[in-house]
Amino acid sequence: MHLIIPESYAPKLSVKETQAAIRYIRETFQDEFGDQLNLSRLSAPMFVEHSTGLNDNLNGIEKPVSFTMQDMGGSTMEIVHSLAKWKRVALKRYGFELGEGLYTNMNAIRKDEDLDNFHSAYVDQWDWEKVITHDQRTEETLKDTVRTIFKVIKHMEHEVWYKFPQAVHHLPDEIHFVTTQELEDRYPDMTPFERENAITKELGCVFLMKIGGPLKSGKRHDGRAPDYDDWELNGDILFWYEPLNQRIEISSMGIRVDADSLMKQLKAADAEDRLKFPYHQAVLHDELPFTIGGGIGQSRLCMLLLGKAHVGEVQASTWPQAMIDECEAHNIHIL
Repeated sequence: MHLIIPESYAPKLSVKETQAAIRYIRETFQDEFGDQLNLSRLSAPMFVEHSTGLNDNLNGIEKPVSFTMQDMGGSTMEIVHSLAKWKRVALKRYGFELGEGLYTNMNAIRKDEDLDNFHSAYVDQWDWEKVITHDQRTEETLKDTVRTIFKVIKHMEHEVWYKFPQAVHHLPDEIHFVTTQELEDRYPDMTPFERENAITKELGCVFLMKIGGPLKSGKRHDGRAPDYDDWELNGDILFWYEPLNQRIEISSMGIRVDADSLMKQLKAADAEDRLKFPYHQAVLHDELPFTIGGGIGQSRLCMLLLGKAHVGEVQASTWPQAMIDECEAHNIHIL
């Protein structure tokens, strides 16, 4: 069990007030976010059929919660890890045009997650996806979209301040762009996590780019599934989080693979067996739109804006009793 206890932690909202703030943040953010990126809200599945290849494989080692469906011939269904691939298929299925997109409330179970202040077995995020052209598969498109998301998050700080002035956690005024290779060059003797902490503490908010492929050292900064993000055109939005004295990841996003990058990355990940799935065949044959998309953590955003010490203060999940007891002893009230 890895748990950070901030010194003299005193929550500024009661549990009841926190619940009201959670509702306000979630409802307000998704409306503004959808408007700014031209996204429509869609319903989405909690589970997908294994044979479609639509589930997010994350780092490739996490096993999804699964079950068999009696009325579907015993087909294996998997609780989603995220909707990274499903969204791209949905954009085609529902006839979204260039410049249009979707977002959805995604609820997932990640049973292999290491539980700590930021990580839960229950994942709730706004999963989103937007249609672009092949010519828009560029770093500038990615950066422009990141700046828009940052602007919405920054505006939410002011909205929360107006409603809950005693609780709001103040955010930096600017987001900076850094690549994983630049971090390795700058901090060669640090671990990837230590590098993220160092650069985010210095700059306040960072979009860390190009995650998944090997660096000059031959090592990867972090794992990424090879079949949704293009590893050259993706990244994470990280904020420095004073209450816990480390960075907090709010979003993972990227421009999605085309046929060439899919083949290159599947080969690099020794995952060419996935080419048997309908989703991967559709990408190879240019049957799906070119897209950009990602996920924004709902509980993480609430935690960030309200200055909470533990994600369990803003979501109901399951935790080791020892963690619950220690949190309670330090005024961290787990829902």
